[in-house]
Amino acid sequence: MKQQTNQQIAMRVSWITMIINIVLSIFKFLAGIFAKSGAMLSDAVHSASDVFSTIIVMIGVKISGKASDKGHPYGHERMECVAAILLAIFLASTGIGIGYTGITKIISGNPNELSIPGMLALIAAIVSIIVKEGMYWYTRHAAKKINSSALMADAWHHRSDALSSVGSFVGILGARLGFPILDPLASIVICCFIVKAAFSIFMDAISKMTDQSCDEKTEEEMRVTIMEQPGVMGIDQIKTRLFGDRVYVDIEIRADGEQTLNQAHQIAQMVHDQIEHRFPTVKHCMVHVNPASSSQLTNNMTEDEKF
Repeated sequence: MKQQTNQQIAMRVSWITMIINIVLSIFKFLAGIFAKSGAMLSDAVHSASDVFSTIIVMIGVKISGKASDKGHPYGHERMECVAAILLAIFLASTGIGIGYTGITKIISGNPNELSIPGMLALIAAIVSIIVKEGMYWYTRHAAKKINSSALMADAWHHRSDALSSVGSFVGILGARLGFPILDPLASIVICCFIVKAAFSIFMDAISKMTDQSCDEKTEEEMRVTIMEQPGVMGIDQIKTRLFGDRVYVDIEIRADGEQTLNQAHQIAQMVHDQIEHRFPTVKHCMVHVNPASSSQLTNNMTEDEKF
């Protein structure tokens, strides 16, 4: 049920941001035409590209949310990582394109290629910065809430558009003040930020597709939770692996070997239930019980018990 709720959150956020992007793209396109701003027209195309990226997210989230089946007994969560990788590539391409345009203008020695636009283009750039930055924080909040790498990648795509609009604003303002060189310089700086974000998204998605373990802090918290359960005398092994945005945990605990099978099972079940309860990203927890040796039993006895 929780996964279905997460999928609904992701789809709702995606639909809202896609509609806003369509409206914003039309607004910037019209502003570019009426204000005779080539920079704003390019910015409008960039915003329109976000619609495509959001569609990728929606497809990835939809597929990753499918229940396990015979062909995919562990589920489809990694499809969300595939969506994040595609978005990272798309995001990097966008950043490189922005940087390349800036570099060619500087090399050509003719930064005045940026037309001097009207005030409407400047207003459109400001509106775009505010709206796209708001969309970034809105999408980022949802991505963190449901731990979605694809949605986080889309959030950064919104920020790349905001940064692109900052470049347009600086370029338009600079052109109006007699400093058109500011536009290509801003584009190069923005390119670096966007490519760095794309690389981080790409590496995060790759790590989640290669069974990387959880961070040390999470594993230590799991160890504490396990040792809190009655009947657990020690932990022989704990292994975690990221599967898309979910976590699989394999645990080997020690318990009194003189107990019945039912008692040992109850201990394992408590560990299983507490791990999945306290760590919402855990999709499945496997617990194996090893019998404690006589010396281990003695070491775990209290002084009263020894007496």
